[in-house]
Amino acid sequence: MDKEIKLFVIELKKYRGKIPKQALKTIRGQALSGDLVGARKGLEKWGKS
Repeated sequence: MDKEIKLFVIELKKYRGKIPKQALKTIRGQALSGDLVGARKGLEKWGKS
């Protein structure tokens, strides 16, 4: 696993309780599958709302 992906997954843990569980799982899955750009975009969407 790429170091950048690992750091992103660790960063996602900060959002527990703030973002619905299913949304976190979806964003994490995107990152693990290699779509880091899409995962960050999804996280930005939830961060602004």
